[in-house]
Amino acid sequence: MKNPVKAKIENGEKVIGTFFQLGSNTAVECLGISGLDFFIIDTEHGPFDIETSIDFVRTAEVRNITPFARIKDISRPSVLKMLDIGARGLIVPCVHTIEEVRNLVEWAKYYPTGNRGFFTARPAGYGFDSIVDNIHDYFRICNEETLLIPQCETKGCYENIEDIVNIDGVDGIFIGPYDLSIGLGIPLEFNNPKYLEAISRILQVCKDARKFSFIYTGDKSMARQHLADGFDGVAINIDAAVYISAYRDLINAIRKG
Repeated sequence: MKNPVKAKIENGEKVIGTFFQLGSNTAVECLGISGLDFFIIDTEHGPFDIETSIDFVRTAEVRNITPFARIKDISRPSVLKMLDIGARGLIVPCVHTIEEVRNLVEWAKYYPTGNRGFFTARPAGYGFDSIVDNIHDYFRICNEETLLIPQCETKGCYENIEDIVNIDGVDGIFIGPYDLSIGLGIPLEFNNPKYLEAISRILQVCKDARKFSFIYTGDKSMARQHLADGFDGVAINIDAAVYISAYRDLINAIRKG
C-alpha cells in the first residue's frame, strides 16, 4: 500500500499530476506512460461513479501512476468508497468549516486518528493480504499511506486555514485557484496582490505544519514557478484539454505547412 507520491515528496522530490476527464482505461495507461506522478479522478465535475473509478485505479497500479480522487461531496459514503477501491489520496472540494474537516478525518482515518469503518477491501486483497495480519499495523499503514487533502477554494476555508491544516489527520492542502479567487472577491485575477498573498499564506501554513502543498494551474510556466516557490506538487491542466490542444496544434501545423 505504499504511496509513491508521498514517498517522493518526503524524499525531497516534486510531483506533477493532472485532472482526469477522458474516462477510459487506455487514457489512464497513457498518463502513466507519459511519466506523470499522479492523476485525479474527478467525481465532483466528472461523470464517474465507483464502478468505473475502480477500473481506473487498477489500471493506474499497472502503469505506476498514483491514483487520487476528488470526491463529489463531503459525506461519509464518498470518502469510504473511494478509499475502499484503492485511491491513494482524496482531494476534497468545497470545504468551508473546521467541523467539516474534522468529519472528514473521522471518516477517512482509522483508529486512533479517526473512526473509519473497517473493511478489508481490494487494497488489502479482500482480507487475504498479509497487511491485515496485525490490525494495528494495518490501521497505521492505511492512515499513513492514504492522503486526506482538503481543497482551499472557499473564503471559509481560507479564513480557517491555520486551524484546518493543523488538524491531526489532514495530510495537506490543495489550492483551487479559480474558486479561491472567486471566494476572495477577485474572480480569476491571479496577479492581484490579494490572491498572491493568499496562496503565499496557505503555502507557508502548510510548511510550518509540515503538511503537503498542492496547487492547480493550466500553464506550464506557472507550474514551474509554483514548484520553485515551494509547492510540493502541481496538477497541470486537464487531460481532455491537453488532448484537444495537441491535436489542434498538429492540425494547424499540417494545414499551414
